[in-house]
Amino acid sequence: MTTRAKVLVVDDEPSIRRLLRITLERAGYAVAEAFDAREALASIADADPSAILLDLGLPDRNGIELIPILGKISRAAVLVVSARAATTEKVAALDLGATDYLTKPFDTEELLARLRAAIRNRITKEGGTATIVSGNVTIDLLGRMVVKNGEEVHLTPKEFAIVAELTRFPGRVITHQHLLSTVWSAEYEHHVEYLRVVIRNLRAKIEDDPARPRLVVNVLGVGYRFIADEPSNPDGVTVPAARPH
Repeated sequence: MTTRAKVLVVDDEPSIRRLLRITLERAGYAVAEAFDAREALASIADADPSAILLDLGLPDRNGIELIPILGKISRAAVLVVSARAATTEKVAALDLGATDYLTKPFDTEELLARLRAAIRNRITKEGGTATIVSGNVTIDLLGRMVVKNGEEVHLTPKEFAIVAELTRFPGRVITHQHLLSTVWSAEYEHHVEYLRVVIRNLRAKIEDDPARPRLVVNVLGVGYRFIADEPSNPDGVTVPAARPH
């Protein structure tokens, strides 16, 4: 089973949410939905989206006000999808941190292309890479997929979240506290035993010899690092092709 990139759709129009869900699921994304600002903010932690498609005309709050809030509580790329076509609205949204702005009605193929670019750019902006290769293991952060010896490996959400944090910066030591506060929450940053359980299960799935790990390496008393091959291109980034529809 693939752990797919998730997109949160925030729009009060059921017909738009339905269209976006169908379009996104056909393209291979998992989809979460929110009707208004309150629901969107409440669902961020559980949904953990890679991107947010945000309408501005929400019933309980101006979507413009949500953009900086979303930027503080989530690393998801925020793409505004709105009927508001005024240049002032677009400038305001982008200045407040939106990644992109599409006006309704929109072309679904263009939306998907911009979505792929937004997720890719968010990863590379943080200094990370989109695809990491280490020996017989390939990790696709955009597709949220891990492949070993040509076979897809099923990871739990927590296991993939750990992999994603470690492989954003291959070779760099990521501390226990960072992994715990990012993958769980800040209140868990001292519960190293939780992290050790997930690391042990993860190694069992991706290491050739879990007792002698060569991918997820322990740095005693500090954290873990992921050992990757050298990138095959100057940027170390591989952007997956568009999926057929």
